[in-house]
Amino acid sequence: MTTIPTGRRRLRPEGDSVEFTRTYRASIEDVWAAVTESDRLARWIGFYSGDPQEGHVQFTMNAEGEDNMVPVRYDIRRCEPPRILQIHTTDDFGTWDLVVELAEARGITTLTLAEIVNDPATIENTGPGWEYYLDRLTATMDGTDPATIDFDDYYPTQREYYLRIQRAIIDAATSS
Repeated sequence: MTTIPTGRRRLRPEGDSVEFTRTYRASIEDVWAAVTESDRLARWIGFYSGDPQEGHVQFTMNAEGEDNMVPVRYDIRRCEPPRILQIHTTDDFGTWDLVVELAEARGITTLTLAEIVNDPATIENTGPGWEYYLDRLTATMDGTDPATIDFDDYYPTQREYYLRIQRAIIDAATSS
């Protein structure tokens, strides 16, 4: 399988980001549930424990093998159901600021995931990673098995594409 990278660099109010967009023939409420309800998240990326009403949860990735299933605190910075979710976390691999935005028109919901770039050096890995996870989400939304999606189809084949985005962000930062 050859996958074409879809991430785009975008300057957001929060800073430089890499944005990914997917569309679903589903209601905005259904897509919101897929990205905010623990049992629905578990189908494609991970699950959480705790009460989101407290402003944070313990999130555990489950799509990277059992060795990587370590709970990490995710702080909820903004939550406006069913349109915007912004989270922040720091783990062994870095600091992550993510924004999910949903919009619905004529039965089609568009999901935009923005990773705010805290460390440009991570983009070569996180870009293909988000492509992989969002394609797993698409599989669950389509009713197919996300286990058929193989990360090896994304990395290293998309690495050079995301290195170009990384260089553009670094160049912009050093020229300002």
